[in-house]
Amino acid sequence: MDAQGRGRADDIDPADQWVLNPHTGNYELRLDNSGGTSGGSAAGSPGTSRTRPGGRRATPRTAETGAGARRTAGPRREVPSQRGRHPGKDSRTPETAAGRRKRRPQKSGRKKALLWTGGVMAFVVVAGSAGAYALYQHFNGNLSTVDVGDAGNKDVLSDGPLNILIIGTDKRTGKGNEGYGDKGSEGHADTNILFHVSEDRSNATALSIPRDLITDIPDCTTKQSDGSEKVVPGTANVRFNVSLGQSGRDPGCTMRTVKEITGLQVDHFMMVDFNAVKELSTAVGGVKVCLTKAVKDKDSHLDLPAGEHRIMGEDALAFVRTRHSFGNESDLDRIKVQQQFIGSMIRQMKSDDTLSSPPKLYKLADAATKALTVDSGIGSVKKLTSLAQELGKVNTENITFVTVPVVDNPAERVAATVVLDKGRAQPLFAMVREDTSLTEVKEKERTAKSKQQAALTGPRAQPGEVRVDVLNGGNVPGGAQQTVSWLQNDKGVPKSTNKANAPTKSPTTTLAYAPNQADQARALADMMGLPATALKQSGTDAEELQPMVLTLGADFKGAGVPITGPKTAPKDIQKASADKAECAK
Repeated sequence: MDAQGRGRADDIDPADQWVLNPHTGNYELRLDNSGGTSGGSAAGSPGTSRTRPGGRRATPRTAETGAGARRTAGPRREVPSQRGRHPGKDSRTPETAAGRRKRRPQKSGRKKALLWTGGVMAFVVVAGSAGAYALYQHFNGNLSTVDVGDAGNKDVLSDGPLNILIIGTDKRTGKGNEGYGDKGSEGHADTNILFHVSEDRSNATALSIPRDLITDIPDCTTKQSDGSEKVVPGTANVRFNVSLGQSGRDPGCTMRTVKEITGLQVDHFMMVDFNAVKELSTAVGGVKVCLTKAVKDKDSHLDLPAGEHRIMGEDALAFVRTRHSFGNESDLDRIKVQQQFIGSMIRQMKSDDTLSSPPKLYKLADAATKALTVDSGIGSVKKLTSLAQELGKVNTENITFVTVPVVDNPAERVAATVVLDKGRAQPLFAMVREDTSLTEVKEKERTAKSKQQAALTGPRAQPGEVRVDVLNGGNVPGGAQQTVSWLQNDKGVPKSTNKANAPTKSPTTTLAYAPNQADQARALADMMGLPATALKQSGTDAEELQPMVLTLGADFKGAGVPITGPKTAPKDIQKASADKAECAK
């Protein structure tokens, strides 16, 4: 440092360039490394206008502007307190002329924290305040993207609920990770969480899908490096984790597989590998965990005594990989431990310790963007920030972790895989599809009325006026004819027609209708017990006598059986809150 306290440009730590602007309550980027408070933006090159703390904008400077210009020949940077002073003029605003402007109260960490959903071993990345989340250009360069075609949403946000698939792969990258995972693995879907955010952003459900779940993987179209497309054939009765990596499958294949299982359309994916859990846990200064007993695991190399610990780096990775030291040593118990780790990570990221530390915020943002591979719909820092701001609206008290209900595979003598427990899984999927919270949400936290739910509000047509074609895309043989007979004979809907089987199987029942058929749609929804999420309105009115189209899905159990899901979660499902600390057993 020189006598004026100004550092050399090549000695600057980027993390030290963040300062608190007392006039906004946000952290902002200071590119001149001076001791003053910058009100500037992330753009700090000559010719860029800046906002002073008083709210005025400084005149863009160039090399020709004279004494006030940035020096290019030497390493010194000018002190902000000396810039913009004009003798004879009071540069203060009317509000500050009589005295110093009072500092605005800071928003609570819970409200201004940005929730990034990413995953390594069921790992959620949470970043800090909106003001401190830098839009560095090099962050864009850190991100890797994959075009998943129509498997995802091209828009960052949607009007309804958001479904983001978090994938933690077993691919080994980074120094010291050679001994982890399957040697030579392309990266299978080792840890998987479907993060569902309600339409009103009042709650979220993080649905863990076991990697050893036996399921069917549908055909999927993948983009090749030369721009061409390749269809990877589907396969039946295989582990869920081979929906990625195997046979050239990309994350879009995993997204399609999740839709087949749950009936939920996945909007985006975020994927990371082993190295990310080490880098991110270190960037945030460690994650608090609790053990009810000492653990010394020869496979994961976790070696910790009983009690509370703050872990990072190798220990953090060992913790989320440990399988044979918790519960009954199954992958389901490992998922439970991973969920506890995630909850602790979220709490740490939203703590004052993180939100008030510019170095931590910078390092976390840098580590997160380097760790992430995402779909092209969110493939920039600007798009990710928009998504993070939306996800940050969710109170941690209303984030519930739950594991898909499964049972041991009855086809195996020695249990190595699992299958869906349909009796408990299907009602759970229906709750998520219908945006039913697994926690009790306070009414004041419901920030907006559900637009989807509003589809059921309004006048109803008379049964004789309802005109509908019925297709069977579900698992009940003859379901379309059963439904038509029931509608005609029991509900007085003579203008219903059996159109036989749908072109493809459908995980959920849907009713497609036009705006001028809304009254018919509401009437049929009442008769069938259809949830609001089943109603799919088109953008243009239907022609006279044109029928609506009802496609029965896997959730159809029989004519007259309501399709709406339960209001409470099935009993004995594995779930935990992101807001409560639990100890690994």
